[in-house]
Amino acid sequence: MLTKKQHELLSYIDKQLNLKGVSPSYDEMKDALGLASKSGIHRLITALQERGFIRRLPHKARALEVLKRPENQTDSEVPSTPDSNVIQGMFDKGSALQPGAASANDGEVVSLPLWGQIAAGTPIEALRDTSNTIDIPASMLGRGDHYALDVDGDSMIEAGIHDGDTVIIQEADSAENGTIVVALVDNTEVTLKRLRRKGDSIALEPANAAYETRICGPDQVKVQGKLVGLFRKYN
Repeated sequence: MLTKKQHELLSYIDKQLNLKGVSPSYDEMKDALGLASKSGIHRLITALQERGFIRRLPHKARALEVLKRPENQTDSEVPSTPDSNVIQGMFDKGSALQPGAASANDGEVVSLPLWGQIAAGTPIEALRDTSNTIDIPASMLGRGDHYALDVDGDSMIEAGIHDGDTVIIQEADSAENGTIVVALVDNTEVTLKRLRRKGDSIALEPANAAYETRICGPDQVKVQGKLVGLFRKYN
């Protein structure tokens, strides 16, 4: 039997994993449960782990996997668990696929342009190398155009994005608060960060305590896309 807070946290983690494909940060969990500090989250996660509801994934900072779903939750309420090597975004069942993809369930793949490297640590000048492509499952894509970028840096590691990962980006010029985006700064630098709007300012938040949040004016940042999935190669 779980306590109320344990149940709330397990439900929140499960929901975020299915919506975004990555586990929420400790700060996000703290805010979602209305706790004053992250120490309470540490205790709840430890309790859930000891009871066999979740486990911490090795070699991944704060990455979690739900082993048992929250009580009273049916299979129809939660999408199936993504493949362990591919973190997928969730889309409407009627989403259109990229040209040439017959069906998301037909095992088809789609070739996306691999534009180059994006720094998840220090912003770099945008690279759009259209000579390289990457094949991904058509089921990962929803409506609109997509592209891929290789991650260089570790500032988003607590969001499950590691140096050397390949992120799948849906082209977009706007995003909701809390979305991980490709942001063009001052028309010269591009970076992968979590977007937060605070009044007239835009915060580009890392997911690594070693990095500082970058605060920009409303005219300094242009959203170029939203994270919808990633690939990771294991040696």
